[in-house]
This record gives sequence, structure tokens and C-alpha cells, in this order.
Amino acid sequence: MLPEYQASSRRQDVESIGHSGTTLLEKEHSPIDASTLSMSPICPAPLCRQFWRAGNYDSGLIYKSSSRNGTSFLHVHPKFLHSNATSHKWAFGAIAELLDNAVDEIQNGATYAIIDKMLNPKDGTSALLIQDDGGGMDQEAMRCCLSFGFSDKKSKSAIGQYGNGFKTSSMRLGADVVVFSRCMKNRKLTQSVGLLSFTFLTRAGLDRIVVPMIEYEFMSATSKWTSICSEQHFVNNLPLLLQWSPFSTEEELLKQFDSIGDHGTKIIIYNLWLNDEGEMELDFYSDPEDIRISCDAESGKSCSRMSVSDLHLANTLRYSLRAYLSILYLRIPENFCIWLCGKIVEYHNIASDLKYREFILYKPQNGGCEEGSIITSIGFLKEAPLVNIHGFSVYYKNRLILPFWHVVVGFSVNRSRGVVGVLEANFIKPTHNKQDFEKTPLFHKLEHRLKEMTWEYWDHHCGLIGYHATKQLRAPSQDSPQSRKKHATAKRKNCDHQVEPEILKQKVGLSVNLPDPESIQNPHATTITSPLEDQEMVLLLKENKRLHARCLEIEKEEEEFNAKVALLRKELKEEQRRYARLLVQSAVLENSKREHTVIIV
Repeated sequence: MLPEYQASSRRQDVESIGHSGTTLLEKEHSPIDASTLSMSPICPAPLCRQFWRAGNYDSGLIYKSSSRNGTSFLHVHPKFLHSNATSHKWAFGAIAELLDNAVDEIQNGATYAIIDKMLNPKDGTSALLIQDDGGGMDQEAMRCCLSFGFSDKKSKSAIGQYGNGFKTSSMRLGADVVVFSRCMKNRKLTQSVGLLSFTFLTRAGLDRIVVPMIEYEFMSATSKWTSICSEQHFVNNLPLLLQWSPFSTEEELLKQFDSIGDHGTKIIIYNLWLNDEGEMELDFYSDPEDIRISCDAESGKSCSRMSVSDLHLANTLRYSLRAYLSILYLRIPENFCIWLCGKIVEYHNIASDLKYREFILYKPQNGGCEEGSIITSIGFLKEAPLVNIHGFSVYYKNRLILPFWHVVVGFSVNRSRGVVGVLEANFIKPTHNKQDFEKTPLFHKLEHRLKEMTWEYWDHHCGLIGYHATKQLRAPSQDSPQSRKKHATAKRKNCDHQVEPEILKQKVGLSVNLPDPESIQNPHATTITSPLEDQEMVLLLKENKRLHARCLEIEKEEEEFNAKVALLRKELKEEQRRYARLLVQSAVLENSKREHTVIIV
């Protein structure tokens, strides 16, 4: 049970952080006061619940500039919250960006992220909950989170970098968001509540962005949470939080920290946007274990009439959040999990769906300088040629940016059917919404190379899935690396190399699925004209069979070993229980012996 909250003792004259330049966020010296804000003399228009129309309201405000100590301050109008959020065309892109913040907290000890539906206690409407058990935010970090352009993420692996993602994402999903965060920093346990409300700003007729916040600190001497705001700041901000948040009392507001624990962050987005048909954009009810996008999910087809392509992950991720989250990250630590609607999201590796896989090393160059090297996994989907799906899933710093990106378009698309690739391109930069890349020369070079890679793979391997092969299938050689290089395709550039699976295992630790010998001996494959190459292929097939059999033996031995370990652990537990029973019996006998001795004396 949490300690009591104490609101009577306020810390006075806390040091101010001043204006941020974007939001009216000040610690103490400028409490929210109607005298300092420009109001509309007329009643504000009701807030439109459809996102793409919500910015078209006329507040009737007369904008005023303010000055303090001879310095002019520029303020950001509430309309900017909406226009800033339009960078997210896709609702799931906004959810993913909020989830990125939780994943970035893995380095601070986060072990889970929760995405779920909850009900607004005031009106019973659906709200979106996103929560993690990361390091949390103190009052300074909370202000930076709710302000624009602040980012303290210094880790090279951090996904977020602009300090704008929380505002764009939360405002894209709903009109209002309340944030709860608890943090231990410098041996001080603090908790903060902040409100970013488009509804409040528009209906109050404000001409600048105002963010009510309150902060508490746990006092070990009294075992109570005490407000660290000044009395005036607390009196001005708490009523706004209670009026415009889903919670009517301070007790209800602070009860939200019960599920956070010692550290973490909880985000509640409410007054969720509606689509053009007036329905909730996020569908919580079609599948109790998923969140869907209403308009995309309603394709007019029943499951029985949907084709194999329609049911493939490449298409379902457009309207199923569970499908999208399953491939959102290239790697997820074993001690971290994502919970969606009460069920863990199962991680899915797109590369594991490929057959006849190849690994191609690409070394992008800019101005004659090498920008790094990336390994691209490319192959046919397991369902090929039944599915009309193709493209590359491109990740940046472990985060999916472009899923199944169509680098081949137009009439040439038939030359890429079923060809899918996966790569992590950290040498190009994503756009702010993390749904595309900046169109730099390096990006265009990558696009061109992936297009060539698709055509090369198709030309040499389409015979394996029943098409007429236009080029000879390259057979791996047991010769020296120089000899292998000599037999490489003429189209392949000098900076690109086909990576041997065994070498790739050692370098990057990826699991490599070699095709079965039977699948290589496909009747549609092209004929090997050279007798020497034919003999080499037979030898390679035999070696592949031998290695495949050896792998099966090792897997069987591993299963037997694991079963033996489990059995020994079970026996150990039984022996421990037996030992405990014997100790109890021994103690009982000892007591009985003492009593018997006393009676004899």
C-alpha cells in the first residue's frame, strides 16, 4: 500500500526554468492566470472529433505578444498541436513512436511495455493506455517531454532524437493526453502528472499552449508524498487537471501511480479521434486481443473469401496492431516483452519466412568514401509463387521504418513476385514520423541497388518456384575466394559480395536456413552445362546432406540433454522436499525424546 499524500506542506520559491520558447511551461514564477493569457470574447467553437478536420476552427482570438524585462516572447498557438500531429498519416505510426520511448528505456531497466484499452471514468468512452517500467521522468524531464524540441537521449542506439515524438504521436491519436511518471534520481523519489489537452486549450480560448503540471516527492521522514510545487502553482494547476483530465479528484488522480510501482511512466490518451464515417479510428472490439484500424480492416471481404496475399503479414500489418508490432523491432532482448490487450506480442523475424535465402553484403559510398556495410537477407517467401507480395523491410537502429518497400514498380513488378528482403540501414536518416527515409543521394543509391538486387535474384532463382529461369543458377564453389569472385555475376558491383552462410553465422550470429537438397534439385531449375560444375553440384549436395543430418543429430542430442536436465531438476526438488520432511520429523523426534527423558527423571 502506498504512503499517504500530503498537500498542505508546499515548497516555496522553487527555482524557475524560464520559458522554453514553445510552451508556457514554468515552474513557479508564472502560474496559470487568465490575466496573462489572451482570451476570445466569444464562445469557442465546439471541438471537432475528426482528426483531419479538428484544426479548422476559428477561435476569434486577437493574438498578443508579451514582454518581460524588455524581452519579447513568442508563443505557439494551440493549432500547432494539430498541425504538428499531421506528420503522422497512419495511426499505428503514432503508437509505434510512443512505444519507441519505452524500448529506449530498456537501457534503464525496462522489462515490459503495455498497450491496452481503458475506459474514461468521466464519460465511459474508450481511451488508449501505454505504460512501461523504465526509469521514469522527474519534473524536469516531464517538462522537456511536454515541451517541443527537447531530447536528452544520448545513447547511439536510441531511436528518438528530435524531442518531438511524444507531442506529434499523442495528439495524432486523441485530443488529450495525461502523463504519470515516477522516478528515482539523486536518491529522491518523485512523481509528476502533466496534461496536454487540445480540448482545454481550444474551449478555453487560449492563444498559447499551456500545460498544467503538479509534482510530488516522497519524504522518508514522514512516509508521505508531499507536493514540491509552491502553494500558488498547486492551487492553479490541480483544478485544471481535475477539470480536463479523466479524473475528478486528487485521490483518483494519484491512484494511477499504484500500477506504476517504484519507477515507470503511464500515458493515457483520451477523446480519441474519429474517422470520416464518425466511427472510432482505433477499433478495440473486433478482436479482444488486438487493436485495429476501422476503415482498413473493413475491406468488404470475409476471411473465407480473402486470398493468401490478403491474409499475409505484409497486408494485415496495415490494420492489425499485433501484426505490425510483431515485426516492429529487428531484435528484442529476452527480458523485455510487449503486452497488447493482455497478451504478449510474439516476435516475428521476416527473414525466417524466406526460402532459397541469400546474404548480400552492400557497402554504400558517398563521395568516394565508404559509409559502412550492411548485410541484406533476400529470398522467396515460403508461400511463393502463390502470393503477389514483394519488397524490402528496412530497419533503422533496430526499428522498422519501411515494411515491404516496393523498390520495383510498374511493368517490371512481375520480375519480383515473391522476392522479399530484410536489411538494417543505419547510414541513412529516417523522417520525423519514422515512416520513411529522407530522400538523400545515399537513399536513392540504396533504392537503385535494391532494385538491381531484386532483378538479379529473380533472374537466377525464379526457376526454383516454377518460372522459366532466364539466367543460370549460380552454384556455390569449393574453390578459393578468388575463384568464387571470378564466377560472380557480371551485374553485381565490386562493392557488393554474396556472403557465405557459415561466415555470416560467425560474424553476425544469424541463423542460416539452407535449402534442402531436394528443393535444389527442382525440375524447373536451369541445366548446368559444364560437366565440372555438374560434378561440383553433386559433391555439394552430398556435403549439404551430411551437414543437414549432422544438424539434426545435434538438435536431437540437445533435446535429450534438456530433457535430462529437466528430469534432474525435478529429482533435485523431490530430494529437497524429502530432506525438509526429514528435518521436520527429526525435530519432532528430538522434542519427543526430551519430553520422555523428563518424565523418567
